[in-house]
Amino acid sequence: MSIFVCEKCGSQFPKWLGQCAQCGSWGTVIEEANSASNKNISNSRSQGASVLDFETIKQDNVSRIKTNLNEVDRVLGGGVVPFCLILLGGQPGIGKSTLILQIAGGIKNKSILYVSGEESAQQIKMRFDRLNLVSQNWKFLGETDIDLIENNLKKHRPDFIIIDSIQTLFSPQIDSESGSINQVRACTSRLRNLAKETGMTVFIIGHVTKEGVMAGPRTLEHLVDVVLYLEGDPAHHFRFLRAVKNRFGSTNEVGVFDMKEQGLIEVANPSEIFLSDRDLNVSGSLVVPVVEGSRSFLVEVQALVSRTSFGYPQRKSNGFDLNRLSLLIAVLMKRCRINLNNQDIHINVVGGLQVKEPAVDLGISLAIVSAFKNKPFNPLTVAFGEVGLGGEVRGVKGTEKRIKESLKMGFKEIICPDSKNSSTKDLGSGIKIIQVKNLSEVISKIF
Repeated sequence: MSIFVCEKCGSQFPKWLGQCAQCGSWGTVIEEANSASNKNISNSRSQGASVLDFETIKQDNVSRIKTNLNEVDRVLGGGVVPFCLILLGGQPGIGKSTLILQIAGGIKNKSILYVSGEESAQQIKMRFDRLNLVSQNWKFLGETDIDLIENNLKKHRPDFIIIDSIQTLFSPQIDSESGSINQVRACTSRLRNLAKETGMTVFIIGHVTKEGVMAGPRTLEHLVDVVLYLEGDPAHHFRFLRAVKNRFGSTNEVGVFDMKEQGLIEVANPSEIFLSDRDLNVSGSLVVPVVEGSRSFLVEVQALVSRTSFGYPQRKSNGFDLNRLSLLIAVLMKRCRINLNNQDIHINVVGGLQVKEPAVDLGISLAIVSAFKNKPFNPLTVAFGEVGLGGEVRGVKGTEKRIKESLKMGFKEIICPDSKNSSTKDLGSGIKIIQVKNLSEVISKIF
């Protein structure tokens, strides 16, 4: 018996459809055989697990394992939790295999088995030598059959397992190609059960499609304990590690790396790196303090406004949501009486960082006005705040943290929302705090 499954969202249908009725994607519904392997699994475990009384359960203190990469440990919540599944996704060539080798290479006195269905042992060894890693406790297995992989894992009992990648594995009991929804789900479930039973920690590498989602079913993310994404613009050398899901920690942290020949180098002070090549005397440039998890760092936002050569003005954005940009342009036109109807507007967040928090609204808006009027800002100025539809500037979280980071980097003028709860006293001589209530007010003060 066959079923039809959407490759993007995993929805199942009794017949083929040109468009998925669940997620709306075209051409993603494929035919797959409904395997009876689940029945075999259920028969082999007919005894089931015993029922436990919560009062008799003793919770042991599970110590996290440090990776010796502070940026990775921060994102994971303090280190790797034993016997869990960690999924690492990212675009091709973004550095997933390099990062996973560095993570495992930083874990001391643990045996590691590298399972690869994409690269040979010689290719992996070349990357080892380039990263200057010690391969004393490492073993390699070039296999894609999950049955053979499971037998080898039970035989050698490594502490850590690296699967590169999950889309190459297959189960002989399932009648479909490698990378299909049934195959990916079945292989991940086998690895999860093995990790819980044996105490092994499993790192899984997964591919990301051009739409930015995990290749295969998105339900793969629900089968693992931690989902990490390695992001970054291929044209830039910065890489950002984010946790989309973390059962053992926060998902608000971000790790910053610099891609070099010797691997991914941790960036301890992102503010200094992002502002290193900044032009101080150009219009449309402004620095915005961004909060990611427990820390704040500064990024430069750039705006370019020029008269359109076509009938319809262009709106382009790199690193900032295009829909949010359209909203801010509408607010500037309606509330601040700035005519941008015949202007092309281009926004860029320097460094390839994707900024999603609303605190950058004020910085983006002021950068657009600066570029439109061709008037540069004071190079020692930073701005942050959320802009509402009425043109009001709303408060954001982490005000003190943003101000502290700005002062640490030598900025003297801070434009921020007018908030009575934030403490802006005793900041030292020469420090100017401009608290504003609406966008028109700050434009009239500066321009």
